[in-house]
Amino acid sequence: MGINVLVTGGAGYIGSHACKSLSLAGHTPVTYDNLVHGHSWAVKWGPLVEGDLHNGITLRETLRKHNIQAVMHFAAFAYVGESMQDPGKYFRNNVANTVTLLDAMVEEGVKNIVFSSTCATYGEPGESPIRETLPQQPVNPYGESKLFIEKALKWYSQAHGIRYGALRYFNAAGADPEGEIGEEHDPETHLIPLVIQAALGQREDVQIFGSDYPTPDGSCVRDYIHVTDLASAHLKAIERLAAGSDSFAVNLGTGKGHSVKEVIAAVERISGYPVNARECDRRPGDPPALVAAPGLANALLDWVPEYSDLKTIVGTALRWHAMKLNNSGSALSA
Repeated sequence: MGINVLVTGGAGYIGSHACKSLSLAGHTPVTYDNLVHGHSWAVKWGPLVEGDLHNGITLRETLRKHNIQAVMHFAAFAYVGESMQDPGKYFRNNVANTVTLLDAMVEEGVKNIVFSSTCATYGEPGESPIRETLPQQPVNPYGESKLFIEKALKWYSQAHGIRYGALRYFNAAGADPEGEIGEEHDPETHLIPLVIQAALGQREDVQIFGSDYPTPDGSCVRDYIHVTDLASAHLKAIERLAAGSDSFAVNLGTGKGHSVKEVIAAVERISGYPVNARECDRRPGDPPALVAAPGLANALLDWVPEYSDLKTIVGTALRWHAMKLNNSGSALSA
């Protein structure tokens, strides 16, 4: 039987894909978004409530009006560099607003929440692949804000019976295979769309930050997970909690990493266009490799990524960005 799920940040990149996944499974996603970074065009599978998370009154009214039975919490600021420059912005938005959300859930009797966490809570781990048992030692305010929420969830669980799934995912990438939604950030900071934009002539080049890492080709290695697979994991997590599961925290990744240079080569190969890549100095705090150990999520959620091979990730993202470019009036296609 379907349930009504409040999806905070449901007009954003990952949240909108989760809304589609919920709808296809027979649930009703209710998007709660202030549209600062989200897009109204991405809300296609349920109602949109325009609101800020700091507004507890609107939150409680929304939970009550739509008979919400569970929450998926995506809404957050997520630029690491910005968090270093303005940590207060991240603690106010990511932490304080989540506390307001949790208080509203307690008041309205909503017990289940799936939280969009991140591998940034691990900081610079000393080993790879990264297991859930490794220490969580963030090296930036963004990761610290997400870790604080994980800790808050534990205490709300103990005090109020909130049950949660904290999903620590790695590098979200790709676009809806059916082309209905995709990635659109301003500014764009994710590697794959930046490389695609360079291939499609929307930017002059793409930067490779560091080419002397102890990796096979000298560039950083990351674990890329297709956004549709992320959405599937969130669906499985919410259904597990609805069935009475205890709280849990798991990594979401593939267990396989790809270097920056591998990604550039894949975009060139699949698009047929050259990419002008420029090697730059390392960025402070960039570990050589971040790869998930996904075994716990595979077992606990019965979840195995289906779309997260690099060819599919790049292919779906390329179709999405080429479609947007064509719709803007350019003759370039891919």
